[in-house]
Amino acid sequence: MHVVVMGCGRVGAALSESLYRIGHDVAVIDIDPHAFDRLGSDFPCERIIGNGYHRDVLVRAGIERAGAFAAITSGDNSNIIGARIASEIFGVDRVIARIYDAKRAQVFERLGIPTVATVPWTTDRLLHTLIHDTTPDRWRDPSGSVAIVALNPHEEWYGRRLSDLEAATGSRVAFLVRVGAGLLPDARTVLQADDQVFVAAISGRVAEAVALSEAPPPTDI
Repeated sequence: MHVVVMGCGRVGAALSESLYRIGHDVAVIDIDPHAFDRLGSDFPCERIIGNGYHRDVLVRAGIERAGAFAAITSGDNSNIIGARIASEIFGVDRVIARIYDAKRAQVFERLGIPTVATVPWTTDRLLHTLIHDTTPDRWRDPSGSVAIVALNPHEEWYGRRLSDLEAATGSRVAFLVRVGAGLLPDARTVLQADDQVFVAAISGRVAEAVALSEAPPPTDI
């Protein structure tokens, strides 16, 4: 899927890199060319300099073929305008905006566009809203640093050790539910069909872990 990210601050850069790691094509828009330094010179995405709510800038970023759009600049007005243009003019299916003002966010949600606030798990909420329908968290610690999430592993993971799944997703398997009973796995535990897998992951990598588990195992593990 092609995703357009408007804003290359810390959250925008983290989101773009996560999207790329799970196999999506990314174009990043920012008015400041130095903002792209957060991505690193070897990050293979399109970098578009300009205002993300300008039609020609969006077209250059590939908005006409985009399946998702995230407006996450530091300005509420810019994010609102950009998200509405992506949704209402270009018909992008999945649109989300980062809104600092809680009252504005409530109004925007009523317009049918999800919003996120400035919380520690912003990247997770953004990523999961762009590629899924619901947020994945089952539990988070009070600081928001670590979350427990349920995975839905691809069937090719069956018969593989959970340690391989951990290495591929950057998470730690907390426990399994197998045939209705809880199980604490060890290094030798092998995933079986119908296992329910719950993993712990740090903020910013939770939704990425979910997406990576839904893909077949990489060939290098």
